[in-house]
Amino acid sequence: MKRHLFSLLFAGSALAAPSNILNVSYDVTREFYQDSNAVFVQAYRAKHGLAPTIDLSNGGSSKQAGAVIAGLEADVVTMNQETDIDAIARAGLISPEWEKRLPDNSAPYTSPIVFLVRKGNPKAIKDWSDLVKPGVAVIVPNPKTSGNGRYSYLAAWAYARAQPAGSDATATEFIKALFKNVPLLETGGRAATNAFVQKEMGDVLLTFESEVLQITKVFSPDQFDVVYPPTSILAEAPVSVVDQVVDQRGTRDLATAYLEFLWSDEGQKLAVKHYFRPRSEKLLAENAAIFPAIQLAKVDEVFGGWAAAQKTHFADGGIFDQIYQGK
Repeated sequence: MKRHLFSLLFAGSALAAPSNILNVSYDVTREFYQDSNAVFVQAYRAKHGLAPTIDLSNGGSSKQAGAVIAGLEADVVTMNQETDIDAIARAGLISPEWEKRLPDNSAPYTSPIVFLVRKGNPKAIKDWSDLVKPGVAVIVPNPKTSGNGRYSYLAAWAYARAQPAGSDATATEFIKALFKNVPLLETGGRAATNAFVQKEMGDVLLTFESEVLQITKVFSPDQFDVVYPPTSILAEAPVSVVDQVVDQRGTRDLATAYLEFLWSDEGQKLAVKHYFRPRSEKLLAENAAIFPAIQLAKVDEVFGGWAAAQKTHFADGGIFDQIYQGK
C-alpha cells in the first residue's frame, strides 16, 4: 500500500532504527538543506521524541552520484537531474521505479538556468546570443560532472535550435562558439560561482536561479545583477532514498519522512526562502515577484528525455566531448 504523504513524519511513536542519515546532494543546495534539516529535526523531535542527525555532503551532481555508486553510504540522494539517480539505480542501489514514489516525479522544486552579470551589466548581456560575442568570458561548470553544467548546455542548445532555420548542426555550432568563450570548467556549480564571484573571473555566470538570487538579494546585492533571458530550460531537482543503504541500515522510514517533508507546507516555504521555485501553485503565485515568468524548454520535448540527451551530448565521445576536445 502506498505510504500516505507525511504519515511517517507525524506518526505518534519513535521509530526503532538508527537516528542518523546522510543526504548526498548537489553543489548549490548547502544553505537550503542546512536550513531544512534543522526544521525537519525540530518537527521530528516534537512528534517522535527523537532528534535525528542529518549529515550532508555536497558536490557536483554527477560526481556525487559516482561517489554513491563507489560506496559512499547515502541514505538519500537529492540531485538536480534524473540521470544521476538513474545511474545509481542502474548500479542496483535504487529501485528503477524511484520516480513514482513521491509527487511531481519525485522533484520537490525547480530552478531554471539564468545569468549572473557584474553590476550594471557592462557587456550588455541580455540573451543567449550575447554569450558567443567576442570578448565575453562565460563561466559555467563542466557538463560531464555537473548537472548545472548540463542544464546550461541544453538551455543554450534549445535556444539555438529554436532560432529561424535552426537545426542540430546550427545548434552544435552555437555550442562550439559558446564554449570557446569559457576560460575554465569547474567540476560543480558552487565552484563555478566562486570563480565568478570571489576570483572575479568572467563576465557572466550561467547557473541556477536559486544561486543567482541568493547572491543578488542576500550576499552581494551591490556587486551583481541577475539577467533573465527570454528562454531557458525547466530544471527539476529529483530526490530518492537509496534502497540498498536504507534497508541495510534500517533507516528507510526516517529517510522517507525526511524526503516527504520537502513537500510539506513548511518544506515548500523553505524552498521559496532559498529561492527555489516551489511545487505548491499557491506559493508560486504568491511569490510571482521573486519568480518571474520565463519560457522554459523541457528536456523530454526537445531532447527526447534525459537518457537520450545523456547519450547524445554527454556520454564519452558525445557531442560535448567532440566540441571541447576540438577547442
